[in-house]
Formats: sequence, structure tokens, C-alpha cells
Amino acid sequence: MKAQIRLRNTLLTLVTYLIAAAFLFPLVWMFMAAFKTEAQAFATPPVFIFTPTLENFEKAMGSYFPALRNSLVAAVGSTVLAFILGLPAAFALAVYPTRRAQNVLTWMLSTKFMPAVGVIVPLFLIYRNLDLLDTLPGLILMYTTMNLPLVVWMMHSYMTEIPYAIYEAAKVDGATVAQEFFGIALPLSTPGMAATALLCLIFAWNEVFFALNLTSSDAAPLSVFIGEFKTSQGLFWAQLSAAATLTVLPVLIFGWVAQRQLVRGLSFGAVK
Repeated sequence: MKAQIRLRNTLLTLVTYLIAAAFLFPLVWMFMAAFKTEAQAFATPPVFIFTPTLENFEKAMGSYFPALRNSLVAAVGSTVLAFILGLPAAFALAVYPTRRAQNVLTWMLSTKFMPAVGVIVPLFLIYRNLDLLDTLPGLILMYTTMNLPLVVWMMHSYMTEIPYAIYEAAKVDGATVAQEFFGIALPLSTPGMAATALLCLIFAWNEVFFALNLTSSDAAPLSVFIGEFKTSQGLFWAQLSAAATLTVLPVLIFGWVAQRQLVRGLSFGAVK
């Protein structure tokens, strides 16, 4: 029996490693192509043994840091703004729900169902009339509206898990609604806030459709910066891989560092 259990665990572990390798293979391939020449990157069959070069990174660095700044400002700014607007809404819907609270949540979630291509024309016209095209405030506003339903839904679920008896005890002691929000709901929802913030940052960092249509040069983030290497002269695959490596590297490092908080936040309230 023990031998069978050991064999089963070994097979499950092997399958897990194979699945992980399948997900990591595109990243490894991109990373390898970033250190190849253009001829080696397009070679058929693929070249696995080569002399690494940093030439592609040198060419990509030309406009990398302005785009990195734009991505950081847009991702962090939109996450902060989404939390400022979404946390009070999530608290009200979780602690002081009305009969139509679920309708409000459903309506907010329904905004995520709409395809981006279906709203880009009116959004472009609105942004043009408000002089928000190719500006960081416009990009922050767009990402805020994109992440706000996520913040409300996730934080609502976390705040719902907080026992209502805690709020009742606070009310007996004379606590106001603001004190309940800042003194109870926020501290007890910290793991959920960390997970939600990380997801908002990732979604804003990876978004490309709105950034490509609402920015051009001054406010272009890294997702638009990658497209610079597909020109009328052709696709510079090695340089594109170098730019993509520089783009995903910050969020990969941040996700690796914050993985414990992310897992803790996503499992918060699952086990009582």
C-alpha cells in the first residue's frame, strides 16, 4: 500500500513538473531569443547553442525607461485610485447591504463582459474631446475603470467573511461607521487587499488594447513599447524578445517576492 501511495505521489509530482514546464517554455524561449542575433532567432531548425549577445538589449534600452516610467505611474496610480473608490463601496455592500446590493455587484461585474473593441470608438472620442489622449491621467483613468469592479468584488468577498459580531461589539462601544471601516474592516482585510492590489497591478501592467489606441508616444507604456520592433521593414524578433524580457521582468520579480501574500490573500476566508 505504501509503495502504491509513493508511486502515485511520484507520478503526480512528475505531471505537475511537466505542466509547469509547459507554461514556462514560452518564457524560456523568449529569454533565449533575446540573446541571439536576428539570424539565429529566425533560424530553422532552432539554434540552441550560440554565443550570447547584449546588442538587442542595448537597442531596446533606447526608449525603455520612459515607457517603464509610464507603466509604473499608470499601474500604481490606477490601483491606488481603484482602492480609494472601491474599498468604501465594498464595505457598504458587505456590512450594510440593501435589498439591491447583489444587483449592484452584478451590474459592476457585467461591465467586464463587454468586449473592449466595442467601446473603443466612443472612448476615443470622449478622450479626444477632453484632451486626454496620450496622457498619463487618461491612462490612469482608463485602468481605474477597468480594475474598479475587481476591487469591489474581491474586497466585498473578503469583508463579508469578517464576523458581524465584531461590528456589533464596536457599535456597543460607540464606534462610528468610519471607525468600523478604518479600525475593523481594513485591518482584518489586509491579506485580501494585498492579493487584490497585486492582481490590479498585473492587469494594468499587461493591458495593451486601450494603451495602444489611447496613447502614442508621451504616455505609451511598456505594452506599446514592445510593438516598436515590428516595423515596415519587418519583425525584429531578437530585439522584440529583448524588449519583452525587459517588460515582463519587473512584474515577474514583484510577483515572485509577493507570492506568499498573494496565496494568503486568495485563500483568505476559505478555511474558518
